Amino acid sequence: MQSQARSRLSPLFIPPRKDHVESELSAYPSPQGTLSPDIQLSSPPSFAPSLARNDCPPPHKVSQIGRFFLAAPLDSQGQGQVQVLRAVHIDTQQQYFCKVFPLELYRQMLCGYWRVGSHEHINEIEEIILGETQAYVFFPGHYGDLHSYVRSKKRLRESQAVALFEQIVSAAAHCHENGVVLRDLKLRKFVFKDPERTQLKLEGLEDACVLEDDNDLLEDKHGCPAYVSPEILDTSHTYSGKAADSWSLGVMLYTMLAGRYPFHDTDASVLFSKIRRGMFTVPDNLSSRAKCLIRSLLRREPHERLSATEALDHPWFSYKSRAPVSSGKSDKKEIDQTVPSLNLDEESMFS
Repeated sequence: MQSQARSRLSPLFIPPRKDHVESELSAYPSPQGTLSPDIQLSSPPSFAPSLARNDCPPPHKVSQIGRFFLAAPLDSQGQGQVQVLRAVHIDTQQQYFCKVFPLELYRQMLCGYWRVGSHEHINEIEEIILGETQAYVFFPGHYGDLHSYVRSKKRLRESQAVALFEQIVSAAAHCHENGVVLRDLKLRKFVFKDPERTQLKLEGLEDACVLEDDNDLLEDKHGCPAYVSPEILDTSHTYSGKAADSWSLGVMLYTMLAGRYPFHDTDASVLFSKIRRGMFTVPDNLSSRAKCLIRSLLRREPHERLSATEALDHPWFSYKSRAPVSSGKSDKKEIDQTVPSLNLDEESMFS
């Protein structure tokens, strides 16, 4: 009898505990730049536009922990268990993101990072500082997420999408090969490493499932409506986590190239009905290789889909010439299919 795999914790090196110093400050330090008895700065920490929130109302509490300043919270992750903050290193002024975990949960929520090890397209932990009740985990900053980028461009040319999608599939394949199922793959999960927006990294592994063996059958219903695979909607059976990730990869590729989701509706029940049928239309302006890869990932039957590793060998990744570009004329019949500005597609309907 097969059962759902559980997370296996990996050995964890914890840096020495450092003092957590908090001070009540306005959004900016005093003219003298004094933030604590030990710190003197000639100017306040600055944040690039990609890391700043112009609508963050001062004043707010500025915290110092170790050699980092923690600024205003950005959002929450992991079903509200993880708070994300902007951070800046006191000595280098380098910008970071700090994820704050409950102390009793952080080992479990971070075990995916140690399982996959180092990979150029997966975010890596820079430092961990333990407080009395919370763990502060620091990651390098980034230059925005792929969902917002695709939406701003409407759609990507194949010549651009092929390089970005290869990085995405490479990260997913590396995770699968090391026994980690991502479960919540979507465009917003990937962020840019460089201001030119040519290099991507998987932003986090907190929602990933770490397998104990080669059995990747899962029972939990975890994912976002626009990216969820048909078998996850069947509540009576287990499903292959890796095959479900392949489906999500197909949705991502389709959206990057078409500028809309292959399955979309504002009514969740209608959306799920479309996904169960697995019927979609590939835009005519795409190359035959791109169409082939999309269809190979969005197979209704999980065992028929390409794995992430197999997808890396697809001929589309040898694409070098300029991709066909559409006329740019809008299709009123497809307005509801455009990548939305709201986060409706990002809302998890599965616990």
